[in-house]
Amino acid sequence: MAGATVDGDGKFHFAVDRGGTFTDLHCTLPDGSEIVSKLLSVDPSNYDDAPTEGIRRILNEYDPNGKKHPRGEAVDTSLIGSIRMGTTVATNALLEREGERMGLVITKGFKDLLQINNQTRSDIFDLTCKAPKVLYEEVVEVDERVMLAEFFDEGKSQATIDLLETQSLEEDVQQNVSSRYYTSKWPKAGVGKRIRGITGEKVIPLCSPDPDAIRNSLQSLAEKGIKSLAIVFLHSYVYPEHEILVGDIAKSMNCFTEISLSHEVMSMVKVVPRGFTVSASAYLTPKITEYLAGFTKGFDAGLMNNVRLDFMKSDGGLTPVNDFGGHQAILSGPAGGVVGYAKTSYRPSLGKDGTEITKPLPVIGFDMGGTSTDVSRYDGTLELVFETTTAGVSIQAPQLDIHTVAAGGGSRLFLQNGLFVVGPESAKAHPGPICYRKNGYLAVTDANVVLGRVIPDHFPNIFGPNEDETLDLAGAREAFQKLKMENAEADGRSVEELAYGFIQVANEAMCRPIRNLTQMRGFDITSHALACFGGAGPQHACAMARALGIKKVFVHRYGGVLSAYGLSMADACVEEQEPAKEVYAVANSGGGFDENIDPSASTREERLEYLAKKARLSLMKQGYSEDYVVIEKYLNMRYQGTDNAIMIKESSSASALPYAEKFVEQYHREFGFELDGRDILIDDFRVRGLVVGKTLQTPAATPQLGSPTPAGKTKAYFENGWEEVSTYNMEDLKPGHTILGPAIIFQSISIIVLEIGCVAAVTSDGDLDIDVAQLHSNDAASVANDGCETEIIEDPVQLSIFAHRFMGIAEQMGRTLARTAISVNIKERLDFSCALFTSDGGLVANAPHIPVHLGAMQSAVRFQVEYWNAEGREGIKEGDVFVSNHPQLAGGSHLPDITVITPIFHEGNIIFFVASRGHHSDIGGVSPGSMPPHSVNLKEEGASIVAFKLVKDGKFQEEGITDILVNQGDVPGTRNLKDNLSDLRAQVAANNSGIRLLHELVHENGLKKVEAYMHFIQHNAEMAVRNMLKEFASAHGTRAHSIDYMDDGTPIELTIEIDPKTGSACFDFEGTGPQILGNLNAPPAVTYSAVIYSLRSLVGQDIPLNQGCLAPIEFKIPSYSLLNPSDDVGVVGGNVLTSQRVVDVVLKAFKACAASGAGAGPTWEGRSGVHTHCTNTRITDPEILERRYPVLLRRFGLRKGSGGNGKHKGGDGVIREIEPLRPLIMSILSERRTLQPYGLNGGEPAMTGKNLLVKKDGVVLNIGAKRSGSLNVGERLVIETPGGGGYGKATD
Repeated sequence: MAGATVDGDGKFHFAVDRGGTFTDLHCTLPDGSEIVSKLLSVDPSNYDDAPTEGIRRILNEYDPNGKKHPRGEAVDTSLIGSIRMGTTVATNALLEREGERMGLVITKGFKDLLQINNQTRSDIFDLTCKAPKVLYEEVVEVDERVMLAEFFDEGKSQATIDLLETQSLEEDVQQNVSSRYYTSKWPKAGVGKRIRGITGEKVIPLCSPDPDAIRNSLQSLAEKGIKSLAIVFLHSYVYPEHEILVGDIAKSMNCFTEISLSHEVMSMVKVVPRGFTVSASAYLTPKITEYLAGFTKGFDAGLMNNVRLDFMKSDGGLTPVNDFGGHQAILSGPAGGVVGYAKTSYRPSLGKDGTEITKPLPVIGFDMGGTSTDVSRYDGTLELVFETTTAGVSIQAPQLDIHTVAAGGGSRLFLQNGLFVVGPESAKAHPGPICYRKNGYLAVTDANVVLGRVIPDHFPNIFGPNEDETLDLAGAREAFQKLKMENAEADGRSVEELAYGFIQVANEAMCRPIRNLTQMRGFDITSHALACFGGAGPQHACAMARALGIKKVFVHRYGGVLSAYGLSMADACVEEQEPAKEVYAVANSGGGFDENIDPSASTREERLEYLAKKARLSLMKQGYSEDYVVIEKYLNMRYQGTDNAIMIKESSSASALPYAEKFVEQYHREFGFELDGRDILIDDFRVRGLVVGKTLQTPAATPQLGSPTPAGKTKAYFENGWEEVSTYNMEDLKPGHTILGPAIIFQSISIIVLEIGCVAAVTSDGDLDIDVAQLHSNDAASVANDGCETEIIEDPVQLSIFAHRFMGIAEQMGRTLARTAISVNIKERLDFSCALFTSDGGLVANAPHIPVHLGAMQSAVRFQVEYWNAEGREGIKEGDVFVSNHPQLAGGSHLPDITVITPIFHEGNIIFFVASRGHHSDIGGVSPGSMPPHSVNLKEEGASIVAFKLVKDGKFQEEGITDILVNQGDVPGTRNLKDNLSDLRAQVAANNSGIRLLHELVHENGLKKVEAYMHFIQHNAEMAVRNMLKEFASAHGTRAHSIDYMDDGTPIELTIEIDPKTGSACFDFEGTGPQILGNLNAPPAVTYSAVIYSLRSLVGQDIPLNQGCLAPIEFKIPSYSLLNPSDDVGVVGGNVLTSQRVVDVVLKAFKACAASGAGAGPTWEGRSGVHTHCTNTRITDPEILERRYPVLLRRFGLRKGSGGNGKHKGGDGVIREIEPLRPLIMSILSERRTLQPYGLNGGEPAMTGKNLLVKKDGVVLNIGAKRSGSLNVGERLVIETPGGGGYGKATD
């Protein structure tokens, strides 16, 4: 085979996309013509496998010899040339946890590593903290360990290193500690041969696997029925020998059907995502093999011998079935669609004479399927990412950058808490929407049917028990009528108005990820075209494009099956990658790079060419000619001291450092700045080998034929109600025809809804180019109409849409902040929050970033308003940006959390505020990191800012803020001013993005409407909380009380009095202990945050998060108490520790769940090893920790049995054991080391935590909850965190 495709060769060539709802087929017939087909993916009463059935049907109808291919017989493959498949088999197995029984083999001390993951929870308001199950059933810990030599050997003489190398051969190198308090047996750090690994780094194998012990452990797994193995060892990306050894032993036993080694699956640093990736491979690859066995049963023996069978990988490339791993299959289905729109819609606009008149527009791909919608972007190259999370599993492999939202044709429709809600639950393919005639659920497709946008007579007759009925319009109308009768939100609405409302909300839900994909990365969304595909996409595309400001929509003639069509044009692809640790460019003092120094030159081209040769040979083995192989070379690069690597493709630039030039350009576009004075490093070498698939010619210019004759008329529902619209059959249209909306166009397997004012033109290929009519400002309730006195009435549909828009703006602010910040805390650990406020400082939307920030910023905003507007002060002017962090005076939480506040002006008046709060890594004070364990006054904790104009008259006040941060009298100033200033600028940039987006919202809707819906959304949240409080009072009485204690005995006491009629409540903290001589004091803003978090969690449904949640609450917090201290006491621990205790007290009063850690509840077990309640930051990966800091992480696992017993057991804490490789200073600030986390309703309390220092001589010291001191080489710090309380009596 020469190239990638063969058309018109006398054979059938199939491209099959098996989706969640439908299976789509594209087929090139023996004569070279094309056909497409669609059928249900699941129809057990009629066929076992949809792809097989689809292929059979086409063969049965188009066999050139007239041969019949009856159902139930093996399909004759003699005329099949190739089959290309995209499949959701692996994705579904991952989502439903139906993969192969699998065992995990991992380094000793890390058996729980993948269960702990990064310790975050996906839904911060879910008290169950539920997470998908881990993929493995059993774990084998292998007594092996490899450490990096760099930090240990630094400063040591060669003679000392030689001695350490020989010591491993002559002495017992185990470091043993055994006492009643602590037991360990670890190989000594630094003892062993230095070996140069794959990256060039020196490693020290401290301990090698024992083959006999390995064999015994694996035999035990096999006897338990484990069929598949995932093997991952720390630092195997650089030194894989231990994995290879264990893998060889496993293969020799002939017990396992799949053995996956992490360094082979993806050889990149970060053991957690690499461990998940190898687990996915071991877990899912057997399912693909199983599916393939079932698929091949439907064909004769020629399928595997004579037919080329390729699968689509997540990176958009094809691979032979025998090379298709489960970890490569997660996006197998959606990837075909991305290739399809990339090859069909990214093209220049042509003049009448066929000459190019514009460059191609970047394209947004909009793939709306039955269960979800995928959005992506294409601008000449496929955009890949190298780490994503699906169903709780982090996959570290090249994947197309596809963003998925749970809104599709099958998304279910609900009315909840006064809001129209679309998804995330799906009706799926079976039973499907109501109109599928399978006793299904009300869904988006039902709404389109009721509105006349999907016309049953023009939809395939594949429904009902005999697969011969069309969609059920009457059933869909009846379901909407029932919903209307049962819900007050639908009062006064017709069935059509109800259905149209859901369509509007669904459209906004799908617009949200498109905005994030473009605006958050610095792209102008209005400069893109929208390529829509998927069966449901064309019904929504014009309305969505109008909402997004996009002027062009492209609908391919095979838009309903574009994923299958894309498969027919996809490239064959081989990826080869190796880790590296090289310096590519050395920074000079002028802000650039020294072009005369190229440190990696000696190895870079050699390693890239080695990988290129491997890729080339692999493609040639698949049958492709070497002449058709294209090699692309990449470097995965990052600035020194950062963790954000970017994959940079080889450039044709004549620059001395072409990769650096491209890296700096892309980094600036992605993050908005450059990092002067930092070297550029290489983390990975990568090569992508391609055999380019079918490439389409630029379509010819078309004559202007005007409007065609309609095929008929129908009625469809639009924004003005029912409209009589013309209908057209796509096969009747000719190139050059134009159609004015509103209209409906029928493709063979899709229906296109042309909105009012849109114009569709038929291209020379039979596709549709649609010009989208934009609503003019006088069509919308624009700013020009703000002077009218018309009262704006709350509408549940608009309320739902504005809820999406407000939260979307807050989320985009957060993405801007993460993108433009420099510090690890903000950029990587995501320790920040962003929010929108009304003109009086009332919280409208707070993106759910860090719980302890929720609601707290409102106090900060209102303080700045009062402060600057006070008599004698200069007031608030356009171009001002405020900064503050003072906890007691300025609404802060603790000093490291700095809040940046920007007013939004319109016609000289403040209309809104936006704010961002980020945790700065150091702002001065007596301790590095500004979190001193023993501070007693605020001054010791760093710079305090009551009110300062960070930006004045549009100018950043660098000198003034520098003075505040650096000059702190007798206390050290900030130790990291450069990062402080950069992060403050990033916060300003995040606020500016919010300002821009809010101005756009005002332009679209008018100021009065936006202001009105800000208040409506607050009222909606308020009513949800009031209803929850009423329900609690009805069930448990109007009074609730609880008390808990800090470790020093200080009580936090809460009495709640609820008015059962209004749902108002008084939260009275009388009885709380006095402020303390320490830093656990918490300003009132922390209590407000803890309460708003608790109330939002107790509501149990997705409601807007804003000040309305606190509107029913009256707070009584005693002055000079722990929760309302004086303005000069230490508070740094109050934000991180006391806040957790306040949440525990609130949840205890409401009888919700046991104490955090995580506590069990009435229906759930507490989750183990997770951040709970007021924190949700990411923990650093063990390999990154050891690569970046001079420490050896001896173990990191769950603290078994630390959770409280009960009917439902509390979650276990974790154990983390750290050994320094050079003398270090340790600082610990912790709680629950004295008093146990409570159990509830008869459940037992959890174990307290412990902080232990293990001395070199084996003596174990309990260092208490709060400590700062030295940690010397050979000692170890052991942190044991508390568990969560149990719920209910164990005997119940």
